[in-house]
Amino acid sequence: MTSPNDPHAKVYSHINGKESDIIARLAVSELCKGWPVYRDASEWKNFRSLFCDDAYVWTTWSKRQTIDGFIQKSKDGKLNGDFIMHRECGTGVELNPSTSRAVGKMKATITQRFRIGGDHAMGIEPTVFDVDCDSRFHFFCFHDSDADAWKVKYVKLIYEKDKILPVDGKTPPSFTKEALDRYPEGYKYLGAAQSMLGHDVDPLLPTIQGPEHGPAHAMWLDLYNKMEQWLDGAEDIDLSTVPGVRGTNVNWGHASST
Repeated sequence: MTSPNDPHAKVYSHINGKESDIIARLAVSELCKGWPVYRDASEWKNFRSLFCDDAYVWTTWSKRQTIDGFIQKSKDGKLNGDFIMHRECGTGVELNPSTSRAVGKMKATITQRFRIGGDHAMGIEPTVFDVDCDSRFHFFCFHDSDADAWKVKYVKLIYEKDKILPVDGKTPPSFTKEALDRYPEGYKYLGAAQSMLGHDVDPLLPTIQGPEHGPAHAMWLDLYNKMEQWLDGAEDIDLSTVPGVRGTNVNWGHASST
């Protein structure tokens, strides 16, 4: 379940308004849409152009990375067979014209393909499946007055829910409860599957699940608080802090497994 409470304490320019505000929000939305369009196609020069020089990105499989480190890890992952796509489902922008700050919010489904087992010599086919994870990307953006352009400073996601989709429609994989319990509701299947590939998956990223699922709820609210700090002009914000959690060995204790 998701919380019925509004996580925003303030309202910013997000629809209508002056022509200059609408144009600014459109420019920021273009930055957001560049993630699925450019990264999925390995258009690295176009992808890099979305970000400022000291930008940072957080994802499940990469953890916290500089933008250049993230691009290199993405290239390495693709060389090793990682097959990650993104379907954009809608994008909105919160804008504060007085501070030249914005936060782009992009609803997207992360879809990654996996293969387990199989033996060609023995005629045994592998189990092939996708994990689809509904998420919300948050692009912390600012207007660079020197370049007269909007740029991305930070990207961090809220993970909503995920599921397994067998490619043949009938043969899903099976993960142990122990493997699933390493990750919160929101990306437990994605985390378990990415870990299977050897990625050191971050277990402490925000989800929209309610407080009954533990500290992920506090992370969700904290991210909204950081968005408002950014929009109000804070010089810098700490997106690495995990509220309500001590250490990284969290057992999320899901009630059931597949």
